[in-house]
Amino acid sequence: MFRIIPETNINFIGVRKIAFVISLALIAVGMFALVTVWTGSANLGIDFSGGMMAYIAFEQPVSIEEMRAVLTTDFPEAQITELKGFEKPNAFIIKTKSPKSEGEGQSHLDTIEGMLSERFAGNPFEVISEHIIGPAVGETLRKDAQKAVLFSLLGIILYIWIRFDFRSGIAATIATFHDVLAVLGIMLLLGYEFDLLLVTALLTLAGYSLTDTVVVFDRIRENLKKWRAKGEFATAVNRSINEVLSRTFNTSITVLFVVVSLFFLGGEVLRTFALALTLGVIVGTYSSIFVASPIVVEWEARRPQRFK
Repeated sequence: MFRIIPETNINFIGVRKIAFVISLALIAVGMFALVTVWTGSANLGIDFSGGMMAYIAFEQPVSIEEMRAVLTTDFPEAQITELKGFEKPNAFIIKTKSPKSEGEGQSHLDTIEGMLSERFAGNPFEVISEHIIGPAVGETLRKDAQKAVLFSLLGIILYIWIRFDFRSGIAATIATFHDVLAVLGIMLLLGYEFDLLLVTALLTLAGYSLTDTVVVFDRIRENLKKWRAKGEFATAVNRSINEVLSRTFNTSITVLFVVVSLFFLGGEVLRTFALALTLGVIVGTYSSIFVASPIVVEWEARRPQRFK
């Protein structure tokens, strides 16, 4: 079988304490980001804070500087994004956040369209789509998204507990939490909005990370049967990680080809989603090697069950 990575004998378990320090730092950043999202002080998208979003396309070219000059006087927090490679040329996304009501959101949209019509009188534009979310709906969506993440992680514990054992379930869940928090923290540090696309990406990467961890745990279970009488638990785990390393690398690199292409070619709308998945694949691969299995090793060292 073709192998990009030859057979290895790397002591991954031996550097687990260094990896734990790195992971704790990532989790701390993620917890901070989670608190800001929970309290509503993070940079929330209009899905969660409420607001107005409009896609418009002009007949003739308009620079983004001209758009900002027109709109930021009355809407200083308006977000204007130029869509390059969009199906229509000269297209923009305009967002305003946090209206007091859905009616105020509609009022923002009408005012913006009036200002653009007046400023670019000789350059007609088309409103391709518009999206208005009131603050109450945004708050409901935010709570629903938090519940979706929580219930999915509880499901992961149950699934791994049934398939392997309780310790493996806890370790896999910690690794999945680690990945979700790390990516959430990095994305918010980079200034990206917390919106429904980011929640979708976080749930997707949780599933990816879990699948990668299950492959390693499956190999550990197989090797424990072979090594139970003559080996050590940490050695069996280290051997298992090395045996699936090529498979882990091949899977990760092929998924990265897709999500990185999506980041550069998928357009502005999908950029947040693609970047979160790119980070998720990298962090998920790291955690399946340096977080999930080493946790089980540490637990076994303190309270032996398999090799006692």
